Amino acid sequence: MHIGFILDGNGRWATNKGLPRAIGHKRGAENVEVILRECINREIAVVTLYAFSTENWQRPIYEVKALMKLFTYYLNKKLTQLHDANVKVKVIGDIAPFPKIIKKYIYNLERLTSRNSGMHLNLAMNYGGRNEIVNATKKISKLVLTRKINIEQIDESIVEQNLYTKEQKDPDLIIRTAGETRLSNFLLWQSAYSELYFSEKTWPDFKASDFNSALEFYKSRIRKFGTVKKKSI
Repeated sequence: MHIGFILDGNGRWATNKGLPRAIGHKRGAENVEVILRECINREIAVVTLYAFSTENWQRPIYEVKALMKLFTYYLNKKLTQLHDANVKVKVIGDIAPFPKIIKKYIYNLERLTSRNSGMHLNLAMNYGGRNEIVNATKKISKLVLTRKINIEQIDESIVEQNLYTKEQKDPDLIIRTAGETRLSNFLLWQSAYSELYFSEKTWPDFKASDFNSALEFYKSRIRKFGTVKKKSI
């Protein structure tokens, strides 16, 4: 099973409590640890976390700096602990704009966990669904120009092979917190037949019991994929 998480509401959680938004992001990061443990315990095969979108650079400078500091700490200290849990970590998105230290820690984390065979964790950082599709289009265009394939060979499979999530199954369930009911440029191609679960709770308040409710919702769905009835699990 592949689950995508849109981690929304960290800033609102802090604002509602009269705290700096940076504290909300810190609390949200701590909750990621809690939910990831739940995913590991439930033997979820793939998890994708929407950690930082291509649009998030437009936030106030102080907030972006706080996020970069948080990423630096977690990539170097906390997430390396996932290696002991046999988790394989992959960062999806365009990491070029990130500071050198963050890119170094991304490389180290991916290398450290590359041979692990447990849960696959995708960290979507400077990620945008439209940007991913544009990049895939460019790669396919180069294949045509270099005559490695011809135009008639381009199909859904070729596109999927040039996405960040190649060789991974599409998300079965996407969970978004904080009451927003849209995908916000998250896994646009891959979510064509995903079940969508929206929680009113902000991400820092999203508990294991809420995750269980999302899974129960998923189990209740009949996934037809445009054809006949098919059970979710």
